[in-house]
Amino acid sequence: MPIAYQEEVMNTHYLDRLFSPRGIAVFGASEEQNAVGRRVFENLLNGDFRGPVYAINPKHKKVLSQPCFERIEDAPKAIDLAVIATPAETVPDIIRQCGEHGVSAAIIISAGFSEGQGQGSGLEKTVVQMAKRYQMQLLGPNCLGLIRPSIGMNATFSKNTALPGQLALISQSGALCTAILDWACANDVGFSTIVSLGNAADIDFGDLLDYLAQDPKTQSILLYVEGIRDARSFMSGLRIASRMKPVVVIKAGRHQAASQAAMTHTGAMIGGDDVFNAALKRAGVVRADSIQQLFAAAEILSTQSRVNGRRLAIVTNGGGLGVMATDRAVDLNIELAELSAETLAALDKSLPPHWSQRNPVDILGDASPERYQHAVKACLADDNVDGVLAMLSPQAMTDPDACAEAVIEAQQNQSKPVLACWMGQNLIAEADKRFAKHHLPCFSNPESSVEAFACLSRFHDNQQLLMQVPGPLASLSAPDVEGAKLIIDSVLAEGRQTLSTTESRALLKAFNIPVSFSINCENANAALVAAETLGYPVVMKISSPSIVHKTEVGGVRLNINNAQAVRTTYNELLEQVHVHQGNPYATHVTVEPMYVTPSGRELLVGASRDPVFGTAIVFGAGGIKVEVLQDRAIALPPLNQFLAERLIAETRISGLLGEFRGLPPINRQSLIQVLLRVSEMVCELPELLSLDINPLIADEKGVMALDARIEVGHQPAGINRYDHLAIHPYPNQLISLDQLPDGSNITIRPIRPEDAMIEQAFFRKLSAESRYFRFMQRLNELTQDMLIRFTQLDYSRELALIAVTDIDDEEVEVGVARYTMNPDGKSCEFALVVADEWQHRGIGSRLMKALIASARQQGFEQINGEILSSNINMQRLAEELGFRLSNDPDDPGVKLASKNLLS
Repeated sequence: MPIAYQEEVMNTHYLDRLFSPRGIAVFGASEEQNAVGRRVFENLLNGDFRGPVYAINPKHKKVLSQPCFERIEDAPKAIDLAVIATPAETVPDIIRQCGEHGVSAAIIISAGFSEGQGQGSGLEKTVVQMAKRYQMQLLGPNCLGLIRPSIGMNATFSKNTALPGQLALISQSGALCTAILDWACANDVGFSTIVSLGNAADIDFGDLLDYLAQDPKTQSILLYVEGIRDARSFMSGLRIASRMKPVVVIKAGRHQAASQAAMTHTGAMIGGDDVFNAALKRAGVVRADSIQQLFAAAEILSTQSRVNGRRLAIVTNGGGLGVMATDRAVDLNIELAELSAETLAALDKSLPPHWSQRNPVDILGDASPERYQHAVKACLADDNVDGVLAMLSPQAMTDPDACAEAVIEAQQNQSKPVLACWMGQNLIAEADKRFAKHHLPCFSNPESSVEAFACLSRFHDNQQLLMQVPGPLASLSAPDVEGAKLIIDSVLAEGRQTLSTTESRALLKAFNIPVSFSINCENANAALVAAETLGYPVVMKISSPSIVHKTEVGGVRLNINNAQAVRTTYNELLEQVHVHQGNPYATHVTVEPMYVTPSGRELLVGASRDPVFGTAIVFGAGGIKVEVLQDRAIALPPLNQFLAERLIAETRISGLLGEFRGLPPINRQSLIQVLLRVSEMVCELPELLSLDINPLIADEKGVMALDARIEVGHQPAGINRYDHLAIHPYPNQLISLDQLPDGSNITIRPIRPEDAMIEQAFFRKLSAESRYFRFMQRLNELTQDMLIRFTQLDYSRELALIAVTDIDDEEVEVGVARYTMNPDGKSCEFALVVADEWQHRGIGSRLMKALIASARQQGFEQINGEILSSNINMQRLAEELGFRLSNDPDDPGVKLASKNLLS
């Protein structure tokens, strides 16, 4: 009998009863004309909901000619969803009644909770605690509600409803939902789901994104965001959803300061919206700046149009259209493709002599359908082109319909996208229909056309970022993490947050970041000895925790060439600081060699703690004008080579890092290694609040940190190792080597996205019985969506440990154990399966022990699972590992396994 635990693929999601209830009860349903409860009840009745809808209100016998019940237990049929529109103070008791009646979910439309003052916050906590007691999911409070057009469910008080479609909308603003509903109905835009979050006291973005990622009715997801409560959950949901389908986000309050700036250049340069934008990129989603862009992005991404770059070719019958499109392309950093000599020659053969001879390809005002077809085909065939925009102005000699057909024909069997811009209205109406029939995106103006292509380009770029799972820095020497922690502990023990110059340099050295040597001096004679030891010229700097930027107080002196100048400069520095700050605390002077490199570029590398998304890394131009220049790019850790290169490329100064005006190119790999080291540092040191390496000098030989400022702080007790990060790093510490009793060597490690192929091969080799034990259904193949779910994990909420071995110099998967966090956040569900030919060799036991240890370290209190009653070997293994087995009261064919991780 194979050792296998079933893992359901089509398992029931914990929000299923919210989105697909069998019956609904409306608390507060009323006959009052303007009552919210009446509007909700009326919308549900008019929406042709497939299940029963009951009015609950002790004040009425009937509502809208329907029976009205005093209590929920009086309703004759099962109820999965309660919609509550009663005064806030009545809600806790209603939740209790619903919990006792077995209701799975509730939508609390009522206001008067944490959005207001007074007792609202306490009342909201009481409601959430009551719901958790009964394992009930809550949407709201203070929300518009939920619409699910495919089942005729409009559980909102909106005057509009939604047409059926494939877009899902999650919004923190109920008012925006109603406005979008009104717009969508007028523009024939349909939805799979519309959700108003309200206060998001329980169900939040992460939960909804996790559900919609698996929802077959949803093809694209739109988000309206005002603020993030739980960044880890938000990022987890985003990353899961965007791996499965396009996600587009619009955020309000882009220019509001999100937090107080830290006392470093980095803190001054990073705003809350910058970090939010970096988070969206890393999650593989696209950001829109307006409602119009939101739907345009959703429209273009819902097609199969995809690009692999940002090089656009434009074909137009009007030069002015091409100029307008080019201007917008420059604004959006979209490159006009440089057409190859072969393409130019092909265009010369098929176009009149006076065509533009370059991109944009102006095929002139009398362009025929044949010209469009030849020009679009030629551009698509060019390796320098990632996509084509075909534009038309309906001139006297133009046949818009025939030209549309020509473009459609040219695009057939092409992997590169073609976008159309047919300007006008009446004359191009039929062409619009033709484009829509063939799913070729068509836009009404040059700007929106180029914006659509930019959206495709950003989606491609961000999806690449999403796929990055940084592993161990194998090529770099190990840092001295313990030594770094001891430095930080000593600083915090003295009641300080800011490290001294010497301490900051020591921390960088612990992570193998090149730092210029310096000597801390308490008097002028010590400074003289230091200068003579180092050799002239030297640099002298003020060293004081109370001084943020040394240059602002005249605290830096360069090119000091002799002994007399050293003593004079020492005294002048102290006097200068005294003028600016009185008596600075523990002021010393550091002496260091004058670092001279004629080809050096001044850079900045830093990190700062965002109050929502945790630590963010910044790279950009350095020096004393750093805040004025504002040339920087931001990324969320952890980084790898690809992410570090992308971070550098996003800055303007990146263009100066290659060969420039006689200067040799910098040693780019050395710069990348510093970024990787800083990433490693902020991941492994949760006490680090901000870091400022400025300037970091880079030249052809390498890099050197000439100055650094670091701030640290105490971490709250009981937090997990990586809770200060929005993205959980790859758990390198869980990689282990082992040898089986028969001498076979195996490696147990967390699964990675690139393991999809060996995961599929592993599944295909499983026997029919093992597959059935695992999935509790007959399954012949893992779909692409399943592979994504199984291999692209958020390590903070789920983990898959695979056992691999080398066979014929190829890595082969021989077993896998995984856990997934339950909605309560305190327990997890496990799964285990071992390849048939590797049974009874100790692999299952090793995997499960490693999985249990990891779950315990992650802070889970309990690990549970279901085992088929016929799977005797798995039951025996579970008992050996300390699980308690019991019968499933709802299914005699299943055993329940549970293990307490706190004991």
